[in-house]
Amino acid sequence: MFDHLKNKKVVVAMSGGVDSSVAAALLVEQGYDVIGITIKTYNFEDVGGNVTKESSCCSLDGINDAKLVASKFGFPHYVLDFSEDFRHMVIDNFIKEYLAGNTPNPCVICNRKIKWEALIKKSLSLGADYIATGHFAKLRFDNNTGRYILSRGKDLQKDQSYALWGLTQESLSKTIFPIADYTKSQVRELAFKFGLDNARKSESFEICFIPDDDYGRFLKEQNPGIENKLDGGKFILDGKVVGKHQGYPFYTIGQRKGLGIALGEPVYVTKIDAKENTIYLGRESNLLHKGLIAKDVNLISVDNLKNGLEVVAKVRYKDEGSKAFAIETDSGKLQVIFDEPKRAITPGQSVVLYKNEDVIGGGIIEKVIE
Repeated sequence: MFDHLKNKKVVVAMSGGVDSSVAAALLVEQGYDVIGITIKTYNFEDVGGNVTKESSCCSLDGINDAKLVASKFGFPHYVLDFSEDFRHMVIDNFIKEYLAGNTPNPCVICNRKIKWEALIKKSLSLGADYIATGHFAKLRFDNNTGRYILSRGKDLQKDQSYALWGLTQESLSKTIFPIADYTKSQVRELAFKFGLDNARKSESFEICFIPDDDYGRFLKEQNPGIENKLDGGKFILDGKVVGKHQGYPFYTIGQRKGLGIALGEPVYVTKIDAKENTIYLGRESNLLHKGLIAKDVNLISVDNLKNGLEVVAKVRYKDEGSKAFAIETDSGKLQVIFDEPKRAITPGQSVVLYKNEDVIGGGIIEKVIE
């Protein structure tokens, strides 16, 4: 915690969940001038799915839970409608990436563009100096480099630094992570201590704008007729057509279950050709690749990687990370070569680089290196 920030005005992004509620309570307890804001990112009628699942950040329950916390601790709470920006920046990009044969991570874009850049802009107009969130991540300022350093939260099982690699130095300079030094169980304990009504509230793991977690249903509703247009594409194994699939957007790299094809041995999706509507299958060994190229790079702890660096690289949220050498190319992209072949590197996902606990930076995986 940055002690010199006390008595400053801070906007807390409140989803109505336990983490952000405890974050707000801690800031009030520590003497900050708190404003609670819940961001409305989409309308249920626009995205479909199980609209009775009222646990997400945009649900009425989520808004009410946030308001109850604000009322209990005596600070103002507002709901801001960012749904137009969210549709343009996050949902449209999500659809575009799937139609390009990639598997996107919309939380990364939402964090950078909506939960930080758009919220900071609004917060400044309210006279706030900083924003705070309930993310499990740590932040410090390095006097030697003059840079803000993002690192893993105390609870490594709940660490969310992977999804925050896109935050710029400008955004990090206006950020506080109140629960950085707590584990999830400790946050729950604090929620009970503070007497929060949502102390037992369960977590939501699906993408917020797909509340039923059915990507296929979402893509079909957002692109009427797509299943008819793409149904019947080729499954190819060892250079031979071995069956037909339901359309390339409905598959992802590394997928084994739900292929609807029996070949007498386990096979996996190893490559997706959107242009030809073709899915390539292979054995598990075919999922191993030596490296990747990433675009849309954002560096945090360093200002460049032109000389390269030994890192630990994660290629998905639940990935434990693998040793690799990362170097910035002349075109500003990242080339990451793993010490040992890496499984199921997936275009559209993020690669995030770590040195010990610190986030070096990250990028969007553009292609694999065979």
